[in-house]
Amino acid sequence: MPKATAQFPFFPNLQPPTLRPADPEGRIVTGWVYLDGRRLFQVSAPRTNFTERLESIQSNLYRATQNYLDSPSQEVNVDIEPNNGLPIITVNNQYLMTVTAQDANLRQVDPLTAANQISEILKEDLKQARQERRTDFLLSQGAIASATGLGVIVISWGLYQWRQRSKRHSLQQASPTSSAAKPITSQLNQQHHRHLEEVKRRLHQLAQTMLWGGSTFFILGLFPYTRSLQLGIFIGLQIPIKLAGVGIGTYVAIRLSYALIDRFTSAFVSSSALLTPESSERLQLRVSTISGVTKGIVGIAFLGVGTLFALISLGIDIVPLLAGAGLVGVAISLASQSLIKDAINGFLIILEDQYALGDVINVGNVGGLVENLNLRMTQVRDSEGRLITIPNSEIKIVANLSSRWSRADLTIPVAYEADIDEALQLIKTVALEMDQDPQWQLPIVETPQVLGIDNFGDRGLLIRVWIKTQPLKQWDVAREFRRRLKIAFDKAGIAIPVPQQAVWVNDVHLLKSQADGKTN
Repeated sequence: MPKATAQFPFFPNLQPPTLRPADPEGRIVTGWVYLDGRRLFQVSAPRTNFTERLESIQSNLYRATQNYLDSPSQEVNVDIEPNNGLPIITVNNQYLMTVTAQDANLRQVDPLTAANQISEILKEDLKQARQERRTDFLLSQGAIASATGLGVIVISWGLYQWRQRSKRHSLQQASPTSSAAKPITSQLNQQHHRHLEEVKRRLHQLAQTMLWGGSTFFILGLFPYTRSLQLGIFIGLQIPIKLAGVGIGTYVAIRLSYALIDRFTSAFVSSSALLTPESSERLQLRVSTISGVTKGIVGIAFLGVGTLFALISLGIDIVPLLAGAGLVGVAISLASQSLIKDAINGFLIILEDQYALGDVINVGNVGGLVENLNLRMTQVRDSEGRLITIPNSEIKIVANLSSRWSRADLTIPVAYEADIDEALQLIKTVALEMDQDPQWQLPIVETPQVLGIDNFGDRGLLIRVWIKTQPLKQWDVAREFRRRLKIAFDKAGIAIPVPQQAVWVNDVHLLKSQADGKTN
């Protein structure tokens, strides 16, 4: 009884038929002859009639095998008969093939020796084919298939349970971190766990697919009736499986790199040696910006590598492609110098920390909150909700309204009739009270400064007030300060002037008539 085996792609006895040049001048190609999904021997022929000859040999072998299996005799008669110097092989008096000079050259022997080698292979494989169809052998293979199926079910269930426990553990681990950490650290930790969960989910799906697909492939190879189907599946799905493997590997690598970047940046931000009250907010914005740009670069790099591996899996020589890509890259670089300028300027913006994600900037006549920043462009959202895209090469002068700290610059009008000393003292008192309010102690970073009378305006005296705040907090602080100051002015009876205009009439006749009236 032969040992029960299955056919796997990495086993030498399961290879798809290949056509390779054997004689460039005669255009001789070679291919394999199969029996029950096992390759037996190679044959050669000119390319013009190779397919016809290979199909004829396969058809003759199939008929001879069926007649042998249907006959009660256990003997296999493989005879060799000469015919014009070329041996003819028959199986149980049925013609199989004629061994040609090309077949002999393939084995580097004479035609008769090649025919003897092929006959020995036929005898062994035909006997094995008959033994594999015996009831006791099929029962033993059925037991192996059943055990394999049961094992696959158990392993699949174990993988599913492990996946559920891992998911619950990740949720429990992520919850306390996100509640106790700083906002940027919490966001990075959430992204890190999300990317890791995506990697685990894809790997779990891949493991389940490989487990069930591999077990099905193994079971098909246990029986002679389904082994040919196994070979057909392997040949038909060889290229799609390679491409799917490259695609999944690239996707998992990108997600894993994203998780590592988030993990590193989160640890960087959480370092107590680096985070100080003065630089914490700025460091968080900068780290977030660099993290996003790094992810974009790493993603493009992995996509490029994945594309090269996909081409290699298709059997395409990538060396000429790489050489051509270099020439194309030079041509593109010459034709698109603005893109190079964008990338260089974007790199300098990030390196010099001119601005980062979350900053409010003014560039020329436009400005707003920076929502997206990469090496090519900057996108800002203005006060009307419009998303404005600015190429980095166009950014010459930029005003950052939220770099490290901000300032609420207030001009308070006071009527000329008011007691100016009382007004100045009241404004200072309101500013100090707001600075001491626990709700506004964090946004206000320094004691407010009442600079004094800044100008004599048409609306009254203009008093200048500076309040230094955290980045992006100047508008909130200014609104609250105006509200409190209006209430204080109303209680003190200090009026906030409105625009006034005096009209002088210079009419000679009117003035003369008024003078005459007074004389009379």
